[in-house]
Amino acid sequence: MQVGVFMPIGNNGWLVSTTSPQFKPSFGLNRAVVEMAERFGFDFALSMIKLHGFGGPSQFWDYNLESFTLMAGLAAVTTRIHLFATCAVLTMPAAFAARMAVTIDSISHGRFGINIVSGWQRREYAQMGIWPGSEHYKRRYEYCAEYVSIMKELWATGRSDYKGDFFQMDDCRCLPMPTAKVPIISAGQSDAGTRFAVEHADYNFRSGGGINEPARVAESVGRLVTANEAAGRKCGALVLTMIIADETDAGAMAKWEHYKTGTDHEAIAWRDSQFADDPTGDPLAGPNKRRTLGTQGLPTQGGVLIGSYASVARMLDELASVPGVQGVMLTFDDFIIGMEQFGTRIQPLMRSRAELNLVA
Repeated sequence: MQVGVFMPIGNNGWLVSTTSPQFKPSFGLNRAVVEMAERFGFDFALSMIKLHGFGGPSQFWDYNLESFTLMAGLAAVTTRIHLFATCAVLTMPAAFAARMAVTIDSISHGRFGINIVSGWQRREYAQMGIWPGSEHYKRRYEYCAEYVSIMKELWATGRSDYKGDFFQMDDCRCLPMPTAKVPIISAGQSDAGTRFAVEHADYNFRSGGGINEPARVAESVGRLVTANEAAGRKCGALVLTMIIADETDAGAMAKWEHYKTGTDHEAIAWRDSQFADDPTGDPLAGPNKRRTLGTQGLPTQGGVLIGSYASVARMLDELASVPGVQGVMLTFDDFIIGMEQFGTRIQPLMRSRAELNLVA
């Protein structure tokens, strides 16, 4: 099973709480995390893009770095790990994103990829006057399909005359071309998002569901597997999962209970209000996903594995055994401590990572 880390590019990571570890993002912090990831044999690191936080007492994600420039900096100080930046397609032309990718491909010697974000949080774009309106939800993956098609055309041939509903290229140029394939990740889990991933991406993020329920992701991953079979493609499932670990199950659960006491309900309510424009009834679309996965009202952005080092290793192996799961993207309550725990105490116990023989 591949293992990646979701970089702490926004303040306080992925716990929407005032009692969880509080931190501001910095290049130094992210460099320390990615260097640990490389030392422990992680396969990839990915940074999101967030342009407007959720506020509340925790000021959740009110402080954020920019994804492409962060990953360019990290490309210069790493040698092996694959790096993914996130592209908010409404914020920049496809040809410009393609050229930035070529630049970081050159810095990293072929270790760069792009995560495509279609745009769900209205306020991120409205604050800059570029939100296209709620009608965007109806065709956002068609928009992304054209966007990615243009990038792939430029990377393959150095030019594009693509003509679509959203974009019209006129002998658009992008040279040099990348030295290696630039893989595409998509985060959409709705039916429309899954179709886009299968048709245009190499990997698709699926949220791990619930608390200590690794097998719960099987239904979501199964939808991707079915779509792959219908399309004759192989888009790999990467499961987003937080780890909260300690010497004992009781010690780890005590941390979780402490974080829950500080749940920032104001920030969570603001986040959920941003889904109001999206009318879809799909159970894995944004407005409904947390209810479907059993994390509604909890101070997390996805599934959580809580327990001793042995318990977390066992649950990660259970996750790896779900048909269609290709890898996992990890977050931690405390990134520095959590990465060290994973690399030295959890990973050595995992059957799904048994091929690694790494020394801290």
